[in-house]
Amino acid sequence: MIAGAARGGRGAEDAPSVVFLFLRRMRAPLIVLVASYAVAMLGLTLMPGVDAEGRPWRMDFFHAFYFFSYTATTIGFGELPHPFSDAQRLWVSFAIYLTVIAWVYAIGKIIALFQDPAFQRVLAAAQFARRVRALAEPYYIVCGYGETGGLLVDALDRDGVRTVVVDIDPGRINELDLADLQSAVPGLTADASLPQSLLLAGVRRGRCAGVVAVTNSDTANLAIAIATKVLNPRVPVVARCESREVAANMASFGTDYIIDPFERFGSYLGVAVSAPSLYLLREWLTAVPGSPLAEPIEPPKGTWVLAGFGRFGRAVADSLARHGNRVSVIEVDPEGAGRPQAVRGSGTEAHTLEAAGIRSAVGLVAGTPDDVNNLSVVITARELNPKLFVVMRKNRIANGILVERIAPDIVMQPSRIVARTAFGILTAPLLHRFFALARGRDEDWANELAARIAAVATDVVPDSWSVSVDRQGAGAACEWARAGALRIEHLLGDPADRTNRLALIPLLLARADEEILLPPDPTAVRPGDRVLFCGSRETARRQSYLVHNANMMQYVVTGEIPSSAVWRWLRRRAATPAGGAAPRGTS
Repeated sequence: MIAGAARGGRGAEDAPSVVFLFLRRMRAPLIVLVASYAVAMLGLTLMPGVDAEGRPWRMDFFHAFYFFSYTATTIGFGELPHPFSDAQRLWVSFAIYLTVIAWVYAIGKIIALFQDPAFQRVLAAAQFARRVRALAEPYYIVCGYGETGGLLVDALDRDGVRTVVVDIDPGRINELDLADLQSAVPGLTADASLPQSLLLAGVRRGRCAGVVAVTNSDTANLAIAIATKVLNPRVPVVARCESREVAANMASFGTDYIIDPFERFGSYLGVAVSAPSLYLLREWLTAVPGSPLAEPIEPPKGTWVLAGFGRFGRAVADSLARHGNRVSVIEVDPEGAGRPQAVRGSGTEAHTLEAAGIRSAVGLVAGTPDDVNNLSVVITARELNPKLFVVMRKNRIANGILVERIAPDIVMQPSRIVARTAFGILTAPLLHRFFALARGRDEDWANELAARIAAVATDVVPDSWSVSVDRQGAGAACEWARAGALRIEHLLGDPADRTNRLALIPLLLARADEEILLPPDPTAVRPGDRVLFCGSRETARRQSYLVHNANMMQYVVTGEIPSSAVWRWLRRRAATPAGGAAPRGTS
């Protein structure tokens, strides 16, 4: 019912008319109510009466309607315009009972209607559609509000980005209403894989900035990605997928970003073993801004024991092997997993760990889909080899306190990986290209950049954002770029004092035909370029003032100081530390 199109020319993206559905469901009670009043008024006009002089008199329809109107509302009783005869009083007595019965029937139907789950869903859909239409800022549609969706919505909310949530579980939508969020987030209980649900969520509206499919079903995420591309091809789609076959299907329909948490973590772990500083850069730049900076880790090279050879274990084993490590696998069903040479078992028993060579191993990956088993594997393995480097898969956020107590060196949580990756894609899409290019650099390059980030981050995760040098993203900077006078150093200038430099790091300059990692200060900036920066929220705010204000840009580029009062006020405002930060994303 929610997904169906409404009558009267309404579009499929609008909720069904609540008034129309109410009248349709209340058709019989309203007919009974109207008929009872019609009979009552008709009978009263036919009953004989007398006027004050004793002459015969009959009530007209107007007075009959007026009489039953105030009688029905229990305002009071009065015989108007003349005292009633016995025949009139008898008829009125009958009519009162008749209309009371009709009212009881109608009110009972109304109460039953509002308790009907189907009608409640229609009301919720109508309210949801109104809230979506009322959004004045760009928003993302998040399909699925489980652990991954909850983490992503919370991170985007703290970054000032609006979201709309669709989830099939009403309990999760109720949790959304109770969540401690800065902005109200519209939520709809519906199957997000249905096109009508996406239309209600505003996928075809101009302010829809993207769709994120993070349900716990690859099939549903595939349906969401396909429906989005059919309904609105311009909208980017970020989809979670744990199956290579489904991922290939998504890619064939033009899904912009496909996130496989197992493949991605396997790649991260391989990088951590071979290039720890590059792994640290990824951790710092993709974590939630404001959280503490992660400490450096150096996973050892050698023999690793892997418990569990499912989708996660396979990705980890392949990545470790590619980086020169030997992997010994423990699997409950080696033949079914396609690893017949694996040690048969769950890894929770000491003898299976010893058979896999745990005493001589340098690392352990507890990667089963059961958190309790993973905890048991880690505890047993450490008793046999206390020097192990431990990687543990955590499947549920609720088990976090147990995982913290045993303190593994790396915790792999699929929902957190997907949420962090999606957050980076949505708020700083150039980060994806930055990491792709940085993968080819050596450890010395990564160490130097990590030191620079630590200097500007002040022990907390920095923000990342991109500046688009065009009229909309950075109008003032774009004018200087058109004149051929804009360089990277100008985008780092302090609008309060051009001799100072904002604590920012330009990570990447991207243009149609070129990408420059860590562009140096003299690099020319052309119209249409996009530059990825990282730094604090305060410096992001000050840079935002700079690239949008012509006077500030003139001062930073040429040193000329406008003398107007407005300019002096803007300089004081740009120099004031207090104030809201610029949104993370494109300026």
